[in-house]
Amino acid sequence: MEYRRTAVIKLDAPEGADSLLRETVEQFKHCANTASEWCWHGDDGYHVTSKAKAERALYDRLRNETDLTANPVQKGIRRVVEAVKSGVERLKRNENTSKPHFSADSAVYDERSATFHRDHVWLSTIDGRIECDYILPDDSETPPTKYVSDEDFEFRMAHLQYRDGDWYLHASMRKVEADEETPKSQSKHRTVLGVDLGVNNLAVASTGRFWSADEFNHWRREYEKRRASLQQCGSRHAHENIENVGQKEYGRFEIHLHTVANELIEEAVKNDCSHIVFEDLTHIRENIPEATWQHVWAFRRLYEYVEYKAKEHGVEAVQVDPRQQSVRRSVQVQAVRVREPRRLQRLEEHRFAVSPSQAKRRRQRRTRRCALESRDAERERGVRTPCRW
Repeated sequence: MEYRRTAVIKLDAPEGADSLLRETVEQFKHCANTASEWCWHGDDGYHVTSKAKAERALYDRLRNETDLTANPVQKGIRRVVEAVKSGVERLKRNENTSKPHFSADSAVYDERSATFHRDHVWLSTIDGRIECDYILPDDSETPPTKYVSDEDFEFRMAHLQYRDGDWYLHASMRKVEADEETPKSQSKHRTVLGVDLGVNNLAVASTGRFWSADEFNHWRREYEKRRASLQQCGSRHAHENIENVGQKEYGRFEIHLHTVANELIEEAVKNDCSHIVFEDLTHIRENIPEATWQHVWAFRRLYEYVEYKAKEHGVEAVQVDPRQQSVRRSVQVQAVRVREPRRLQRLEEHRFAVSPSQAKRRRQRRTRRCALESRDAERERGVRTPCRW
């Protein structure tokens, strides 16, 4: 079984290293934006999504224009190609997109451009390599110390970021454990817990358990009101408070989503499920038009939490296209107490959401029913009454 974690490590840069790191990041951004300009249009007017083609066209030019070593230049080009691929996919779906632009103070490192140790790292710069010590919590069970000190976790790559006057290393780490042999009796069928996401109910499990979004929606509206009030004030202090409100909102929602994720995993373990299945979140805004950007963010973050938390319990979280029923058959799964979560979700969310045409048809049906009941009653009394509608 494979575990992946991102360890956010604060760096203690030596004296004089700050300017080197800043210039290295600036030149990395120059490589990325130059490559973005070329890949978005190409020599023939077409978008370039081939890493090999982009490197052949841009590598020598960028090496001459910057003082970076070979690997950071290649990383910058490849990062752009992935972004262009994503933009091309959006264009295929007739969605709005634009040329990728890289403005964040960030650079990408791997094992060739950085040497990772358990207490420090050597980073390649425009003027050789520099050594930066880690600033880690003392508690060995607190991330990132928990992952950095674990010899089973190996460094794969990292993003160097400059934030609030300090340098941070967002290190991607991986641990691989040998999977236990699965008995043949258990390999034929796997039980899944289906999870549906919505606006009125944040999550609905296929066991029939609901996680209401009332609290989430309440605080979302409250924080929106606070931001609107501060924006109307217009003072400098008000704008600073808007940022604080955003941080509080983020923190509150993070705690709430962690709780929901833990309870989803408990539900899966209780029902002896091997998989937790979410619907594909790629087009979630189209599937749930009434969802705000906060809802979409919450859906994606909830899946991320379930995905990495479930692995520690031997449960796998996956996304499937709700339209592709063959996907479920291909893995030979048995649903736990199938209760049609999508239908339950829609009934819950649209109980009171009736369109004018639907309301009119309902009134007409009620009128006809009342007329028929009145006619039957008159017939019983021997009076013939025409039914009008």
